[in-house]
Amino acid sequence: MAVAEKSQAHGMDLNGDGVVLSSDGWYAEAPPELVFLTEAWLQLQLPPTTTGTGPGGQRVIFNVTGGTFDGPNLRWRVTEDAGADWMNIRADGVGGLEVRFWRGPADAEYATDITKADDPNGAWRYYFRVVPQFETGASRYARLNNISAVTKSRTGDGGPIHRFYAVL
Repeated sequence: MAVAEKSQAHGMDLNGDGVVLSSDGWYAEAPPELVFLTEAWLQLQLPPTTTGTGPGGQRVIFNVTGGTFDGPNLRWRVTEDAGADWMNIRADGVGGLEVRFWRGPADAEYATDITKADDPNGAWRYYFRVVPQFETGASRYARLNNISAVTKSRTGDGGPIHRFYAVL
């Protein structure tokens, strides 16, 4: 289902080729649109491992112990103990985040992702935003390698909750 007509000639074919671009009817002043992809509930091992303070700040490492990605466009179960959430807390309170893990989709293919967050107000302790970069060799999900995405995220029971949106 291409949604190009619905989004100023930019769209996403969630069941096929990914982003659909066309100059027909494109309006440069229109703001980007978001398409909901999935919601992730991750479980993290507590307490985290800390590496001490270095030149870049305090490194805190949480092992990812499981979780789910559940939404109308993407569904996965997170493989147990297959990754980690690396947080770096700078001296000024800004939290940076890098997460890498293997996920087992319902059809048994695999994907990884990298996420980064930067919040100068230190609110990452409660809610935060992430600009994920997907990386997968699974043909079924290859379209994720070429999309721009954002999340609206917050802390939850045992780990973060991320709502992923494709940016059109």
